[in-house]
Amino acid sequence: MKKMLLFFLMTTSVLFSQNSASTCEILFKINRLIQTEHIRPKPVDDSLSIFVFDNLINELDPSRNIFFKTEYDELSKKYRVSLDDMIMEGDCNFVDDISGKYREGLLRTKTVLEKIQTGTIDYTKKDTIRFYKKSFPFYLKKEDLEKVWLKKLRYQILDDIAESSDNLDSIKANFKSIELASRTTILTNEICRFNTLLETNTKLEEKIYNFFCTYFDPHTAYFSDDSKSSFVASLSKEHLSLGMTVNLNEKNEIIIDEIDPNGPAFKTGQIKKGDQIVSISNHKDTLQVSCSSLESISTMILSESNKSITLTLKRNSGKSFDVYIEKQVMKDEENSVFSFIVGKESKIGYIKIPSFYADLDGNSRKGCADDVAREVIKLDRDNIKGLVIDLIDNGGGSMEEAIKLAGMFVDYGPLSIVIDNKQGTSVINDPYRGMIYKGPIVVLVNSNTASASEFFSSILQDYNRALILGSNTLGKATMQTILSLDEEKNTDFLKITINKFYRVTGKSHQYVGVTPDVIVPEFYEGVYQKESDFPTAIKNDSIEPFLKYKPFVKRPLIDKLAQNSTARLADNYFFNDVKKINLKIDQLVNTPKSEIPMTIDAVFNQKKLVNSLWKEINTFNDENNPLDVYNSTVNQFLLGVYPTEKTINQYQIDNLKTNPYLNEAVNIITEFNASK
Repeated sequence: MKKMLLFFLMTTSVLFSQNSASTCEILFKINRLIQTEHIRPKPVDDSLSIFVFDNLINELDPSRNIFFKTEYDELSKKYRVSLDDMIMEGDCNFVDDISGKYREGLLRTKTVLEKIQTGTIDYTKKDTIRFYKKSFPFYLKKEDLEKVWLKKLRYQILDDIAESSDNLDSIKANFKSIELASRTTILTNEICRFNTLLETNTKLEEKIYNFFCTYFDPHTAYFSDDSKSSFVASLSKEHLSLGMTVNLNEKNEIIIDEIDPNGPAFKTGQIKKGDQIVSISNHKDTLQVSCSSLESISTMILSESNKSITLTLKRNSGKSFDVYIEKQVMKDEENSVFSFIVGKESKIGYIKIPSFYADLDGNSRKGCADDVAREVIKLDRDNIKGLVIDLIDNGGGSMEEAIKLAGMFVDYGPLSIVIDNKQGTSVINDPYRGMIYKGPIVVLVNSNTASASEFFSSILQDYNRALILGSNTLGKATMQTILSLDEEKNTDFLKITINKFYRVTGKSHQYVGVTPDVIVPEFYEGVYQKESDFPTAIKNDSIEPFLKYKPFVKRPLIDKLAQNSTARLADNYFFNDVKKINLKIDQLVNTPKSEIPMTIDAVFNQKKLVNSLWKEINTFNDENNPLDVYNSTVNQFLLGVYPTEKTINQYQIDNLKTNPYLNEAVNIITEFNASK
C-alpha cells in the first residue's frame, strides 16, 4: 500500500511538473513574440506579475466568497510580485498551487450550499447589504463562510421574489410558497454552477496566458486552435450556424426566438419558436443552461469546432426532448450590409454596415467593401441625392476592407500613416482612382463604433468627404495580426498588436476616439466601456504632419452644416430626454449604492426603481413623423426572387422609420443640397 501511495505521489509530481513546464513554455513563447513584434513591448517585471496575479484572483473570486483571507494572503505573499521571475525561470508550479486552493474553496462552498439547501433561512433577522462597483478587499474567515453565503442567498431569493409580481401585498400574502420555489431554484442553480466550475473551470492556464497578454495592451490575446477558428469565422458574413436566434425571457431562461427556414434547426422538423433550451452538448461536454454562464453557453453554440450539437428542449413546461443538429454554412443576415431609400421627392440612400467582414478565402467578392459598392450602385440607379452610412455598433473587423471602402469614397491621395514596432513609417494610399459616389454623405457613429469603423470615418472626416454625426467613438487605432507560437505544432496562437494608425493630419484617435462633427447623445453612453477605460491601453499621441491631400469640399461648409444641425437639435425633445434618462442610468450604475435593509419591502422598492427605468428606456419612442423608408428598385425585385428574406427586410424598415439619428442625417443632406 505504501509503495502504491509513493508511486502515486511520484507520478502526480511528474504530471504537475510536466504541466508546469508546458505552461511556462507557452508563456515564454508568448513573451518572445511580444518582445519582437508588439508595437510597444514592456519588460517582464514586478508590474506584470501584480497585474496577472490581481486579475486572475479577481476572475476566480469576484465576490470574495470563495478564498479565505488567510489563503489569499498566503498566495499573495508567495506570488504577487514573483510570477515574472518564476515564469522566466521556467517554474510555473504556481498554477497548480492556485488551482488547488481554488478547488478547495469550491468544494467547501458547495458543501455549505448543500447544508443551507436542507435548512431554512431566517428573513426576520435584521441585516443590510451593500453593493460594490469595484473589487473590494478579501475579508472572508473560515468561521464566517456559512454566514456570508446565507446573506448572499437571502438577497438573491428576495430579489427573485420581488420579480414575481408587481403587487407587494400579493407577494407578502403568498410569501411562504413563493419563497420555497425561489429558494429551491436558486440553491439548485448555485450548486449546479459550482459543479460546473469544478468540472470545467479549474484549469487556469488560458486565463493566465490572456492576462499576461493584456498587460501589454487590451487587444493582444492568446488563442487556442479552436478560439482562433471561431475568431476568424466571426470576421466573415458566412459561417457555421444552427440557423436560429435565442433570447433571454423574464425568467432568465434561454428561449428560441427565430428559426431561419433555410437553416438546419428548421430542417430537423422538431424545433419551434418559443422552445426553452434546457441543456447543450457538443458530445464531449454538456452544459446545463440554468447554472452555466452566458459566455460558456454562447461559446458552446458558436464555436466552429462544434460542428454538431444536441439541444435538450422543453416546450410549454412539458417533457424534455433531445434534438441533434449538424451546423451548415449560412449567411449571417444581421452581419451583412443592407440598404434602403428614404423619402420620395428628394431620395436619400441609406446603407447599414454592421461590421467590416471579409472574404477570408479570397475566392469570391463577398467582402464588406464590395457589398457596399453593390448597394451604392443599386441606390444610384434610383437617383439618390445623398447617402447615409450607418456605422452605429460596428465594432470593426478587416482593415483591408476598411481601406478598400475608404478608397471608394475618396478621389485619390493618402488615407493613413502607419507606425510599426520598429518605429518605421509607411503610408496607406487610396487603392482606387476616382469615387464610386460623389454626392453628400453623412456617417452615423456611436460609442460602440470601433477600430476599422473609426479608421474609415476618420478618413472621410479629414477629407471633408462626409459629416460625422453621433457620439464619441471607442478609441482604437491599432491593428492586430494572428501569429503562431510554434509553426511546427500550429496549435497555439497570439493575436498581437503590431501597428498604430495616424490620420493624414498626423493626429490619432487612439485612446480618445473620433469626435463627431455633430455630437448627439445615445442611451447608456456613460456606461459603455471605451478604450480609455482599460488600464493597459496605449495612450494617445501625434506625429508631425507631412502628407499632402486635397479635401473634397472646403471645411467651412461642413462646419456650417454642423452648427445648424447642433442648433436644430438643441430643443429636440428626443435627445433632451435621452440626456435625462442617461443621468438616471448613471445614478443607477456608476454611483456607489447605500446600504439597504434585507427585507422584502426594501428589495421590492429597489427592484421597482430599476424596472421603471428599464421600462422608460424600452418604451421610449421618437414621435416625429415617421420617415418614408422603402427598398430600391433592384432590391424590391430581389425580394420577389427570395421571398424568405421579406420578414427581416420589413423588420429593418420598421426600425428605421422612427430612427432620430437617420432623421437628422436626412435633414443635413437636404440642407446641403439646398445650399448648392
